[in-house]
Amino acid sequence: MPDADSLIYDLKGLKCPLPVLKTRKRMKALAPGELITVETTDPMAVIDIPHFCNEEGHRLEQSEALAGGHRFVIRKKG
Repeated sequence: MPDADSLIYDLKGLKCPLPVLKTRKRMKALAPGELITVETTDPMAVIDIPHFCNEEGHRLEQSEALAGGHRFVIRKKG
C-alpha cells in the first residue's frame, strides 16, 4: 500500500515511453525527499521505472505487482 503522504499518479493505459516521461515531468514539481506513487499497466515499466530512478538519482522505495499492472513508490532525490 502506498505511503499515506504519497501522491498517487495513475498512468494506467499508457505505453512506453510515456510512463517514464510523465513521471519525470511530474517529479520536477516535487520537493526533495517527497514521495510519489506511480501506477502503470505497461509491462516495460518494471524495467523502465527502476532504470529512470537509477539514472536520475531517485530512490525506488517500493515496487509491487498489481492485477494487470504495477505500483512504484519513488522518493525524489534530496
